[in-house]
Amino acid sequence: MTRLRQRMSEDMQVRNLALNTQLSYLQQVSLFARYFGKSPDLLGREDIRTYQVYLTNEKKLAPGSIHTAIAALRFLYSVTLERDWAPEDVLPLPKKPQKLPIVLGPEEVLKFLGCVLDVKHHAILTTYYAAGLRISEAIQLKPTDIDSQRMVVRVEQGKGQKDRYVMLSPKLLEIQRSYWKVYRPVAWLFPGDRAGQPITRDAVGHACAKAHDLSGLSKPVTPHSLRHAFAVHLLEAGADVRTIQLLLGHRSLATTAHYLRIAANKVCATSSPFELLPRPAPSLPPPAKPQYF
Repeated sequence: MTRLRQRMSEDMQVRNLALNTQLSYLQQVSLFARYFGKSPDLLGREDIRTYQVYLTNEKKLAPGSIHTAIAALRFLYSVTLERDWAPEDVLPLPKKPQKLPIVLGPEEVLKFLGCVLDVKHHAILTTYYAAGLRISEAIQLKPTDIDSQRMVVRVEQGKGQKDRYVMLSPKLLEIQRSYWKVYRPVAWLFPGDRAGQPITRDAVGHACAKAHDLSGLSKPVTPHSLRHAFAVHLLEAGADVRTIQLLLGHRSLATTAHYLRIAANKVCATSSPFELLPRPAPSLPPPAKPQYF
């Protein structure tokens, strides 16, 4: 490990950045240095600009991926290397397209979950929908996080390193108890194949893809799709946006408010002006032609 890499790693550690963020930033800076074959402290503004053009035009990365690379370089040059130029001037962020998720309806969720045949996979995918968890939060659950006395699920150190509580559905509790009787998990609620480790993201994603194939649904389904469905279905049932924000663990209310653009009861609350147009008078049928033979 080079001295610069060690220093950047320490800078991220003292700021208590999430482990996944640290690993991602180090990887992005490593790719940047490898592209030029030089240490980043020997590279300047023009080199950074050249790399951004390369990511956009040659690599054709999605704006989200470019955002990650730019965030890593901003941290390196502003914090670790302490360059005196403003990172936002040298490293502009590309505009992200505003896309809305494709959301499953309640009947589609029921059909999908009915196609998850493995007991453990059924329990964890049901938990995604019933509690609105992120995949990283669900795989890290422990048996002690299920509080059947207060009917809540404790999410420990979710995104942004924040704890929160979400509702524990009585139906979900029944499913988890049936699952517990089969597996008797100890350290992790959903243990993986490796001893002492929780189930992996890949294992959950594979189980989700398998159930999607069996369901025959035309809409795409991922574990995160179930979290989107949780939010939209709550909104359509009358829950307020602030409550949903707390349940989802969103830092900004604006993030949760995007679901207002999806919920059917919000989008369809006003009739189309086409319905207000006067209906044309029914036309008379044409006279019958005379029959000569």
